[in-house]
Amino acid sequence: MREYKTQMEAAKKGIITKEMEIVAKKEYMDVEVLRQRVAEGVIAIPCNVRHTSISPEGIGMGLRTKINVNLGISGDAKNYDIEMEKVDMAIKYGAEAIMDLSNYGKTNTFRTKLVEKSPAMIGTVPMYDAIGYLEKDLLDITAEDFLKVVRAHAEEGVDFMTIHAGINRRAVEAFMRDKRRMNIVSRGGSLLFAWMMMTGNENPFYEHYDEVLEILREYDVTISLGDALRPGCIDDSSDAGQISELIELGALTKRAWEKDVQVMIEGPGHMAMNEIEANMKLEKRICHNAPFYVLGPLVTDIFPGYDHITSAIGGAIAAASGADFLCYVTPAEHLRLPDVNDVKEGIMASKIAAHAADIAKGVPHARDLDNKMSDARHKLDWEGMFEVAQDPDKARAYFESTPPADRHSCSMCGKMCAVRTTNMILEGKKVEFCSEL
Repeated sequence: MREYKTQMEAAKKGIITKEMEIVAKKEYMDVEVLRQRVAEGVIAIPCNVRHTSISPEGIGMGLRTKINVNLGISGDAKNYDIEMEKVDMAIKYGAEAIMDLSNYGKTNTFRTKLVEKSPAMIGTVPMYDAIGYLEKDLLDITAEDFLKVVRAHAEEGVDFMTIHAGINRRAVEAFMRDKRRMNIVSRGGSLLFAWMMMTGNENPFYEHYDEVLEILREYDVTISLGDALRPGCIDDSSDAGQISELIELGALTKRAWEKDVQVMIEGPGHMAMNEIEANMKLEKRICHNAPFYVLGPLVTDIFPGYDHITSAIGGAIAAASGADFLCYVTPAEHLRLPDVNDVKEGIMASKIAAHAADIAKGVPHARDLDNKMSDARHKLDWEGMFEVAQDPDKARAYFESTPPADRHSCSMCGKMCAVRTTNMILEGKKVEFCSEL
């Protein structure tokens, strides 16, 4: 029997857990500094006591920016074998988290397999699963029913849950007063809004927040406080609804920490580039430096099919400005359920954003692989380049698709390669082209 329920409780008691040791080693951080930050809530280590296959990761202050991959079935696309292929893709390319957003039928069989095999942390949104799990229509679901789903997910080994507890009556009033172009685009948020409006009741996750926290504390599940009122288009960003909910999330953060429950805050959404930095700083101020998990942000609305790029641009700015965790976006966003290739494109775009931000933030050793790549390019060492590349298969395929006559260059510049020319001169060699034509 361990002396603590959660990583935060252990940290407050001065206990360094094995998970903290693993994270500290991965992050090149002194483990005592890490423990202090977990105790303060500015770092979270989502790690359900029942997720035995996990390779623990930390999210928050001073750590590498992490990425999340969304997957799961829907009523129109319910092939679990394909979803498991996406899981394999996420693990292969180094996603630190996978969220199962399944919203059709009995999803626990897939989720149990996911927890059994995945070294990545697993997240869910219990609100999505409520209708299928309970086999009730929305209007017939009670507050107690919602808590049953939270407990079921915790018992299955889920490491973090998105709980939309901030969309209470006060936040709804702000949303209703300040008219939006896109209204509510959060799936879980829209369901709760509908339930509240149809029943006349307060948000059950807000009204029974202490009970939710007790469930999460029992299994050491991190609460990811969902942004039900996140902007769904750039014209709605930084409006009264979004900020009103953020204020509520700040208060809920402190209540969770008092119960030793770890917290992440979810953020926008769609947002023009010039607003991103200010929003990151605002979240950190209002939510007491809790780790920030951003869903994009997408910096323009008119590129469907390319939203992994619009998201990567926003994600890089967000992470460089203080966000700690990026939710990937695929080319299929707004269009359909992503296929396996979409998942790969989304992962790579998000990893580019996260890594670029880590370089900008000066995260320890963030530049190491970039320097190795530069060294390999300096030597025109193609195998060395492929070894360092984050997607070596794609890099090699591009190089080999139009093979150069001289393997010391690529087919773009051939013998006029700038690196080759400079190396030859510095080695005291003569550079000639006409005699080689």
